[in-house]
Amino acid sequence: MLKNIFEIAGTALTAQTIRMNTTASNLANAGSVSPTEEEAFRAKRPVFRALVDQADLNAGFNVLGGVKVKEVVDSSDPVRKVHDPGNPEANEEGFVFLSNVNEVTEMVEMVAASRSFQNNVEVVTTARQLMMRTLDITKA
Repeated sequence: MLKNIFEIAGTALTAQTIRMNTTASNLANAGSVSPTEEEAFRAKRPVFRALVDQADLNAGFNVLGGVKVKEVVDSSDPVRKVHDPGNPEANEEGFVFLSNVNEVTEMVEMVAASRSFQNNVEVVTTARQLMMRTLDITKA
């Protein structure tokens, strides 16, 4: 049973790591510009899915109850079009397209992912302590 706790928390740690990485990527590309709307960077968001079906066990997961990143999708927020004819990335009309990354939203995502990650570390630490105390009781 404790093994299940470690495995479930491990899936959550992996998912939150991916969430932190996508947030870091978004922040790194926040100031990017492109000559076309199609090439403009769009913020990425991981989509989580709970591991609750027998098919998840058949897909290689060892325990039900965890979480996985189903996919990483682009944000649907619009990109900004700015007139900046002096920019080397400007198109023939003098416009550049800025990413749709909102730095405030990304910071909120980063704090939330960090807290979720820390909560799962605490779960692992508590489960380990319980396991060690159980071993100590059986020795006495």
